[in-house]
Amino acid sequence: MTAAKLDVSKSPSSISVHSAYDGLLVGTVGSTDAGEIDALIATARVGAELSRSLPRHKRASILEGAARLVESRATEFAETIVREAGKTIVQARKEVLRCVNTLKLSAEEAKRNAGEIVPFDAYVGSEQRQGWFTREPLGIITAITPYNDPLNLVAHKLGPAIAGGNAVLLKPSELTPLSAIHLVKALREAGLPEEIITITVGGTDLGKALVTAREVRMVSFTGGFATGEAISRSAGLKKLAMELGGNAPVIVMNDCDFDKAVESCVSGAFWAAGQNCIGAQRILVQSDLYERFRYAFVTATNKLKAYPSGEGRGRTYLFPSRWMAMRF
Repeated sequence: MTAAKLDVSKSPSSISVHSAYDGLLVGTVGSTDAGEIDALIATARVGAELSRSLPRHKRASILEGAARLVESRATEFAETIVREAGKTIVQARKEVLRCVNTLKLSAEEAKRNAGEIVPFDAYVGSEQRQGWFTREPLGIITAITPYNDPLNLVAHKLGPAIAGGNAVLLKPSELTPLSAIHLVKALREAGLPEEIITITVGGTDLGKALVTAREVRMVSFTGGFATGEAISRSAGLKKLAMELGGNAPVIVMNDCDFDKAVESCVSGAFWAAGQNCIGAQRILVQSDLYERFRYAFVTATNKLKAYPSGEGRGRTYLFPSRWMAMRF
């Protein structure tokens, strides 16, 4: 099974990865068939045992090492994000920095919060008793990530799972799988056994197989509400972690820092061409300030410079191209 070894490009069938900006081909990856689920689970089962057996200091060391590798290859990672996701280079570089931070935070968590001793002396007759609990790995986790932050949102799934001693069946968006593949390679280069992360790329049938597999003990999903609801109905008895986008109003009051409010709202509305789960979706302005704010917001928006993906410096934004609109 090629997915376990990350040789996805050698799969009998492949998925083409196109630039979100202009539709040009940027790469191909192997397509994982839903019929491979038994083999995927078998590999993940081995990975779960390996991950569980890693001492906490080793998990932390691997995550710290991966963070250093990503940081040292920041340009390569940023350029990959630009090519497949269509972000500007400024936005892509910030995502790489966030990924590094996510891995470092996960490394710190790997070394703490292992459990707790609970005194029972709050109840009469139990003065000499105490209880304790430990946090143990779940086992196999299915992680499904979207296209809009193809590197950092993968790190959000992998970092904590590794810190907790779990194995992961990773399904990145088939629109943007290249950043995920590079991140998994960095983790393996830092010492993570291959079987701990099994990367798969495919469509809805593959997602259903990964979600409903009985040995999967948790599904971590970032994406749309409808898909999240479908997952919750079909997953069975397992833990679910859902990040289904934001509902993000901005409230602008009369006593605000006006210039900062305008700048923040423009950034919130147009960062990453609006493909942002915490983007400003609507702005509620106190009536006395409304006309002034509307004029300033429109004026600031008109000053934004739109570049082809990867180009531009400073406060520049990528606006949706025709290809991006058709794709998303």
